Amino acid sequence: MAIRQVAPLDTAWLMLESRDTPMHVGSLSEFTIPDDAGPGYLQGLVAQMRAPHTIPPPWNLKLVGAPLIGQRLPLMREDHDVDLEYHVRHSALPHPGGQRELGILVSRLHSHQLDLHRPLWEAHVIEGLEAGGAEGGARFALYMKLHHSLIDGVSGMRLILRALSADPDERGMPPFWTVGAGKAPRREGEDGGPAQRLLGAAQGGAKALAGISRAAIDLGRAAIDDRPLKAPYVTPASALGGQLEGQRRFATQQYDLGRLKALSKAADCTLNDIVLYLSSTALRHYLAEHGRVPDGSMSVGIPVNLRSAEDQSTGTSVGMMVAELGTNVANPRERLEVIRRSTSEAKQHLAKLPPESRMYYSLLINGPWIAGLVAGLGSRAPLPFSVGISNVPGPPEPCYFNGARLDAVFPLSLLLHGNALNITCLSYAGTLNFGFTGARDTLPHLQHLALCMGEALEEIEAVLGEEGGPVASNGRGASKARAPAE
Repeated sequence: MAIRQVAPLDTAWLMLESRDTPMHVGSLSEFTIPDDAGPGYLQGLVAQMRAPHTIPPPWNLKLVGAPLIGQRLPLMREDHDVDLEYHVRHSALPHPGGQRELGILVSRLHSHQLDLHRPLWEAHVIEGLEAGGAEGGARFALYMKLHHSLIDGVSGMRLILRALSADPDERGMPPFWTVGAGKAPRREGEDGGPAQRLLGAAQGGAKALAGISRAAIDLGRAAIDDRPLKAPYVTPASALGGQLEGQRRFATQQYDLGRLKALSKAADCTLNDIVLYLSSTALRHYLAEHGRVPDGSMSVGIPVNLRSAEDQSTGTSVGMMVAELGTNVANPRERLEVIRRSTSEAKQHLAKLPPESRMYYSLLINGPWIAGLVAGLGSRAPLPFSVGISNVPGPPEPCYFNGARLDAVFPLSLLLHGNALNITCLSYAGTLNFGFTGARDTLPHLQHLALCMGEALEEIEAVLGEEGGPVASNGRGASKARAPAE
């Protein structure tokens, strides 16, 4: 059996694994069953998923020996006898099978740790979802979770989406866990002999060190100067801080992508700026009602995908930048401008770094926090930003799995002490799908936070409409405001 060493950055997620901070990420996909499906469609689908298949990495990887680390990096080996009866679960929602019932179940499933003595994933087929969706037919959901030491958000969504089809008539499709990770493209200097590879590594290390040194100086200046560039570890205390317990809540929102793009055009900003504005404004409204809005601006950690389009590998390959959220700014238009200027400065700052430096730059931002958490400091560890918010690209056209149309797919993230909330959105087939992952005890009203985002959207549409007339949308229809009740 092939043995492989876990990369140092991926090892951190194993070291942070605990009952209070489970380190898996997930996705919730909602499907409409095809019109020609018989009454046994779902049972047949589950049976097909549990049938013997050749299962490649990362789906067949399991830890060797104890899950945590002594004096060496942990090892993983390939398991060629994966127990699919264990990994593939089949559940049913109680009547009426609405978003409330689905939200309760998925929140509970996402709260439970993965078994570290088995391959680090689970899939839950959920029947009994109320009719609706794009086709108005019978529906089901699929909740999947994988350990973050195996995969990051971008590579995880790529894996899942590669198992889907653009053809609604295709049948006999193998399950998601038969699609393996691709390979990373070779870097410059890796094709030569040992001496050339060593020289390439040394040159890359020198470039990375020089880039990181310049970045650290810029961040230090930003911490004391009044500049749009936001320095990490300069963020106010808020209701999102504190020690976490293991229970999670999950809520969703789905918006028409054309509607949001029309806003970004009207405001002369990026779509990501609109995502951050909606999140910031929802937080401001929520904290005003359920806590206190901090006097200073809350900050956001924004993951940046470092993979090229050709890189189909898994594992963690994500950079990080920090920006202002403007939560302390009362005027909506001014709040959006604070976000636009801050993200623009952060992107310029990251773009100045050579490619060799960008992963290390992420370690510069997150390193003290992660080190403090590993050392057991919990919520006393230094906090680089207030909340994590990310936008993952998905396919622009509808996708199908064995004839079932994918109506929506929502990301679920992990949480760490000091960060009780994560907001991740994914674009799919003309929609933008938001997943809100929150700590149950810290954010008991996560549904309300999700609904505040819809209010934020209407507010900024009204503001921009007053500036330049109605905000035109080329979208395909109204947004679907939705959040599972808790």
